[in-house]
Amino acid sequence: MARQPAAQASAPGTFATIFESIVDNVSRVIHGKEDPIRLALVCLLSEGHLLLEDVPGVGKTTLAKALARSFDLDCRRIQFTPDLLPSDVTGVNVYDRGSGSFSFRPGPVFANVVIGDEINRASPKTQSALLEAMQERQVTIDATTHGLPSPFLVIGTQNPIEHEGTYPLPESQLDRFLLRIRMGYPARDAELTMLEASPGTADDADSLPVVADAATVPAMVAAARRVHVAAPIRGYVVDLADATRRHPALALGMSPRATLGLQSASRTRAAAAGRDYVIPDDIKELLVPVAEHRLVLSSEAVVSGIELREVLSDIVRGVAVPSGRAATG
Repeated sequence: MARQPAAQASAPGTFATIFESIVDNVSRVIHGKEDPIRLALVCLLSEGHLLLEDVPGVGKTTLAKALARSFDLDCRRIQFTPDLLPSDVTGVNVYDRGSGSFSFRPGPVFANVVIGDEINRASPKTQSALLEAMQERQVTIDATTHGLPSPFLVIGTQNPIEHEGTYPLPESQLDRFLLRIRMGYPARDAELTMLEASPGTADDADSLPVVADAATVPAMVAAARRVHVAAPIRGYVVDLADATRRHPALALGMSPRATLGLQSASRTRAAAAGRDYVIPDDIKELLVPVAEHRLVLSSEAVVSGIELREVLSDIVRGVAVPSGRAATG
């Protein structure tokens, strides 16, 4: 695939064309997982961060690397372990005997795409080192603030099954992830396609062609921001968020950050579909990946065995959906 120039990213219809080209490119190494690929790309182009939660071996890290490679972005991987220190993530000031002064040595967080592998294995102190980076896109070392590169995307991966030696992510950090998605096992045909590839010749994320340069990302981000969100759609987003805050099965509902994230992601999804306006289906399709990881069930709901997706489905059924021209105008 030929690279798409950044200047065209905001042209009518071109956003969707580039979006589909990236999806096709990543699909060469992640077989049968088009929906997670699309959501990951929506997250990047909405300037959010992504939490990939699933069992080992389903392609979480490969997806992150393939996405970065498709835009020719600098990608760094951090293996989170219990003994990892905050300075191992953000960087450290090093004393230079020759000059008699300290110089800053950047950590792996100084990259366009940062993969936090098994992020829940690090101590809460180290996990908190990412909070400033994820929210303010900067790190502060010894009272000196260092800006992070743009675009900047943190992709955290975690195994939901293995709990020994892990530290649950605090709500404040979970809220900074725009989306949480699960890869899931591949379908039979997709897994057969993987097995048919000859050893040593199967597509690898590092060998993928570059589809668009790094400058295309901010151009697409700007194009997504121009997507129109009608007043009834904004009201629908707020009504959904308010319903999570009042639902009897939930102890913690959507934050205002989540509401903003849902609107931002819906704009990107609309642009990817070739539209310059958001429709209710954009909101509905994104509600679970945006909201589920931010919600906390009440103790009564936990005892009753209620699932968060059941609660969200109940909320969607109970909130009136805007219709007619008012929903797009």
